[in-house]
Amino acid sequence: MKKLTIGLLAVLATTAFAEAGSWTGKASYYGGGRTASGGHVGAYTCAHRSLPFGSRVRVTNLSNHRSVVVTVNDRGPFVRGRVIDVSTQAAQSLGFRTAGIAHVRVDTVSD
Repeated sequence: MKKLTIGLLAVLATTAFAEAGSWTGKASYYGGGRTASGGHVGAYTCAHRSLPFGSRVRVTNLSNHRSVVVTVNDRGPFVRGRVIDVSTQAAQSLGFRTAGIAHVRVDTVSD
């Protein structure tokens, strides 16, 4: 029962954040292959757990304040503590490709 309650609270919290349109957490990057939407990882695309495909979000690296706008075309990330996976080129523009992970803010630009 306790696990069910915690799971339900996690779903409700995710839904509340989805409505707010802003997340803060870790980002990683990935490249190549097919995406959940049936497309390919593009120059400025990303994976997000709950936003609809085609949504555009601004990702800001909080350590250097660089930002890019990317389009959601995949699902993920599936690693605890990460809020978004961006394409390799987006990670390069954000300045964290070498590091692999960055602390970012994600803001919804459009649906």
